[in-house]
Amino acid sequence: MTNDEISEIIKLYARLYELHGGNPFKIKSYHAASFKIDKTAVPLAGKSEEELEQLDGIGKSLASKIYEINATGSFEELNDLLQETPEGVLQILQIKGLGPKKVQVIWKELGIESIGELLYACHENRLAQAKGFGLKTQEAVIKSIEFATANAHKFHYATVEQKAIELLTELTKLPQVAKVSFAGALRRKCEVLDELEFVVAGNHVAASIEQSNLFENLMAEEDVIRGKLHSISVKIYTCAAAEFPLKLFTTTSAPAHLQLLPPINTHTDYTSEEEIYHSISLPYIEPELREGTTEVERAKSNQLPRLIELSDLKGSLHNHSTWSDGLNTLEEMALACRSMNLEYFGICDHSKTAFYAGGLKEDQIIAQHKEIDELNKKLAPFKIFKGIESDILGDGSLDYSTEVLATFDFVVASVHSNLKMTLEKAMSRLLPAIENPYTTILGHPTGRLLLVREGYPVNHKKMIDACAANGVVLELNAHPYRLDLDWRWIDYALNKGVKISINPDAHNTDGFHDMHYGICVARKGFLTKEMCFNAMNLEEISAYFAQRKARI
Repeated sequence: MTNDEISEIIKLYARLYELHGGNPFKIKSYHAASFKIDKTAVPLAGKSEEELEQLDGIGKSLASKIYEINATGSFEELNDLLQETPEGVLQILQIKGLGPKKVQVIWKELGIESIGELLYACHENRLAQAKGFGLKTQEAVIKSIEFATANAHKFHYATVEQKAIELLTELTKLPQVAKVSFAGALRRKCEVLDELEFVVAGNHVAASIEQSNLFENLMAEEDVIRGKLHSISVKIYTCAAAEFPLKLFTTTSAPAHLQLLPPINTHTDYTSEEEIYHSISLPYIEPELREGTTEVERAKSNQLPRLIELSDLKGSLHNHSTWSDGLNTLEEMALACRSMNLEYFGICDHSKTAFYAGGLKEDQIIAQHKEIDELNKKLAPFKIFKGIESDILGDGSLDYSTEVLATFDFVVASVHSNLKMTLEKAMSRLLPAIENPYTTILGHPTGRLLLVREGYPVNHKKMIDACAANGVVLELNAHPYRLDLDWRWIDYALNKGVKISINPDAHNTDGFHDMHYGICVARKGFLTKEMCFNAMNLEEISAYFAQRKARI
């Protein structure tokens, strides 16, 4: 059990306890405990009750529950509440915007015990008429349900990547198997997947797979085997070894990509995918690009770029520390970054408006900058750059004076609050922030969380054009729940001369590894080393920051 998982279990108990009318003081204390556990740097798994009791903010009662969670995945009081709560009500509790008190009204007063019943009640305007709701809340609930339904049984690429790698290894070990590969959206490294696809080649491989016990709910069709792995749908294409390249090519490429290609002779045994493309007079097209956008047109004119790779990155910008809401100290974050053979580290703790995340007040900025100066002497030639993630306020301004903004090497400007905006309102916030001379990077430009919430509406062309006009870099936030800017707009940005910064938004040392997911989708958008902001080396980016500040 990770601390995050333990925190979520404690939070679930607090919400269920509130749903069932529990003691308000106790509810508040368990919410506070959940937050505390999530921010605790020390792993709680494997510790005895006595060891847990010694930790700051964890008393005897909570230590007992954490110990039980580590042993069983739950604890007695939570199990009792789960038994008393209908499954459908638990699902309603997950709907964004509905807290336990509102769900209690839906369940106890309206007699609704499933999401389907709730949606029907919304369409009859019964929810709008219920105490404490109203038409706006009803409309938001409908939108949340429709969003959740549309994204049901889908997974973040990062969630399933390791499982897919492990399954690939197991399939390789099966008798008669000659070749195995990822296929479909998995091989194209799409940000969201609804199934894992593989190609398995060899003699009688279907029988080997069926006898392997690797899957649940196994179903075999002609050349296709379907099953489940930890609730994830798996689809396996089987073929003879000689057919492997062609099968891999056709099952990897999106239908739109295949439609753009000249006819391919499917009765030939090709030796590789490269040979398939060569047979239609095209250079090899990387799997990530095979989405049916402009990749075939570029291939025909020999205009495919060398796509960026993780090894091209020279530094990590937009990261957090214990100065705001990070789990690791500034030095720990910097050392972890240096251990990845990177040349520089940009610290961007939250600004003062983000009080909920421990945003920095002016006196804290002075203290942090002093620590950075001391660490830079200690860690040289590795460099820590002084940055801030400055909130974009409602009027588009940044939340520090120009005198304070001038003390930073760079500024990431981001929207964090009041995300429910019209397109007009969103653009009236973004454009002034982009035009602010102190804005270096526009952070997670749409505020989306994949499979969780849609971003606020944005006119991408106007936003990118404004970045081009003001020399502002666009962030590709590499957190696998964000991956924002969407890769589909990267090419437009590149054509306008706007550089992309692949930022992990790391809140702990493990977060640096999210740059891998940023690279996956950046490649889908044709990003090159030359157009990636943090692919500049230390000397280059130092000069860039200095020149930009000098212009201001």
